[in-house]
Amino acid sequence: MTRREILRAQLLLAGAVLALWELLPRIGWIDPVFVPPPSRVLEALVHLWGLGLLGEHTRLSLGRALGGFGVAVVIGPLLGLALGGWFPRLRQALEPLMEFFSQANPVVLFHVVLLFFGIGESAKVFLIAWLCIWPIAFAAIAGVANVDPELLRAARAFRLSRPALFVRVVVPAALPSIFTALRLAAGQSFIMLIAAEMMGASSGLGWLVVQSQESYHAPRIFAAAGLISGLALVTDRILLVLEARLIRWRPPLDEGRVLLAGGAER
Repeated sequence: MTRREILRAQLLLAGAVLALWELLPRIGWIDPVFVPPPSRVLEALVHLWGLGLLGEHTRLSLGRALGGFGVAVVIGPLLGLALGGWFPRLRQALEPLMEFFSQANPVVLFHVVLLFFGIGESAKVFLIAWLCIWPIAFAAIAGVANVDPELLRAARAFRLSRPALFVRVVVPAALPSIFTALRLAAGQSFIMLIAAEMMGASSGLGWLVVQSQESYHAPRIFAAAGLISGLALVTDRILLVLEARLIRWRPPLDEGRVLLAGGAER
């Protein structure tokens, strides 16, 4: 299928789902009190925007999520590349501790963080960064460890110094693993954002969900949840575009499938 055909199929499927969602509550098959139709959700979005609440809550939530994710984007790859490429013995010593930190329950950790940072922006950004750093760091370590040895031998034949070898060969080879982790971490950042705003905030989309729940306003709950999902989806697409531009040497996914199919036919 061409990209245009895939896009057409995606739009048709999305339209069918929305039409079914609109129909079922209206004919009484689903209780509209708990699952309102998309038209009512859209009305709630427009109403919140008219009140000036939607833009402010979205700005605050997006700033918190991107702030924590941005810290992880800086620390995670540097930590992973350094431990995986330059300090392998230190990595072996720190790996159990890193595994322990990565498995710490962020919801429980939130209450501990509040003791140090208080109820403010720092606690939320710290928790989001903490949750995102570890998968990125582990992906960078794995990316370095899985560099093709033949590629390293070919690069050493050009008498590259160790720093040049690391920058020109190892880092580009590890980028696909790092970008996969970045996309996963970006999604996790919005999940942690909502948890943090539900437990210790007086603003943001997560706080708006809690307030809407307490007032039994289902359209606002769906509106805020849909907006959060949309922000996460846009962030993921931006990372996809950035990955495609930085990793030009890797064939697109569709092209790889065609090559695999061609090899299977032979």
